Amino acid sequence: MKLLLDTQIALWWLAEPGKLTSTAFKAIQSPSHEVFVSAASVWEMAIKQQLGKLEIPGSPQPVLEAGEIQLLDVSAEDGWCAGSLPPLHRDPFDRMLVAQALRLGLVVVTRDEHIPKYGVATLPG
Repeated sequence: MKLLLDTQIALWWLAEPGKLTSTAFKAIQSPSHEVFVSAASVWEMAIKQQLGKLEIPGSPQPVLEAGEIQLLDVSAEDGWCAGSLPPLHRDPFDRMLVAQALRLGLVVVTRDEHIPKYGVATLPG
């Protein structure tokens, strides 16, 4: 299975894994699964860090890469897809995750109740 962690799930995985559901924890930890974090989530983390809404020492990128989490670049195709999604969710970062999951057949690990409305596969985080 290929998993795409939403921003909150990625942060919990890195700093507070006890907040994850046992299903999500096992899935992320499983060596048979590929785990991704979108560049959109890294961007969201950086913005929140700069605004003082999130405390992360330094950049999360080296920590993510060290944890065998693959960083997923945002493509122009992702941008077109995210922009054409119906307005079921107002958060542009989450809409990008939906677009990437749809394009690549990823399962989004999330607790966000709006993401499943797009028909994308999800795993409760």
